[in-house]
Amino acid sequence: RYFARSLLRFLGFVYWGTAAALAFGGISVILIHKNYRYLFQDSFVSLPGWLAVAAALILLPTGVLAISISAKSSRYQQGALMYLLLVLLCLQVSSAVLAQLYSIQVASELKSTMDYLVYQYDGTHSPDSGSRAVDAVQRKLQCCGIQNYTDWINVSATSWHLSAEKARVPQSCCKKMYSHCRGDLGHLEHFFQEGCLKRLQDQLHFVMFYVFWCCTLLSVLELLAGVSNGILMRHQPFHDLRIL
Repeated sequence: RYFARSLLRFLGFVYWGTAAALAFGGISVILIHKNYRYLFQDSFVSLPGWLAVAAALILLPTGVLAISISAKSSRYQQGALMYLLLVLLCLQVSSAVLAQLYSIQVASELKSTMDYLVYQYDGTHSPDSGSRAVDAVQRKLQCCGIQNYTDWINVSATSWHLSAEKARVPQSCCKKMYSHCRGDLGHLEHFFQEGCLKRLQDQLHFVMFYVFWCCTLLSVLELLAGVSNGILMRHQPFHDLRIL
């Protein structure tokens, strides 16, 4: 019983710290979907993030209950803790599974979406064109093209209606320090040369795997808390099981 109380108290403090870490991962997933939503074909990409944030909020009262039970056992608090641990386990397993699935699925869809948007680029920001989305991605990620800047050489003649010798990159590829940059391929140092696809995929993989491992680790810790709470409940059983 002493070990169970000590472990429950320790886990209560751990839950407070890990709640912030889990919330950070969830918010990162939500922000990536918000900032690049025009590139994601699936509108539920942010769902693992929302589940992680919900779990992080529930972790706070769970930690309070764990510490309170370790100091003074209460049958009602023990029952409430079991319920919260069960809810957390469901949320975090769902978030971990979705994060793993979307990390694989969305990464493969990004290539086809960006290919289409770059091919349709016409240099204008009309609502019907993908130019606004392409420029926004290149400015936010500080990149140029899909794989690299040479992607624009192949599409500029057809989509921008320019001759091959005048091929250039969009101004959204230009570095801020070069205000006079117009995307001229004769001045490669004026614009970013790395492609956007790898950068975006790296960001997506990082936050998704971060959420996945946070949820997996917390699920193990919650099982330990459930076992510790169960040991304490055995020594102080419910006389009236209708509360459950």
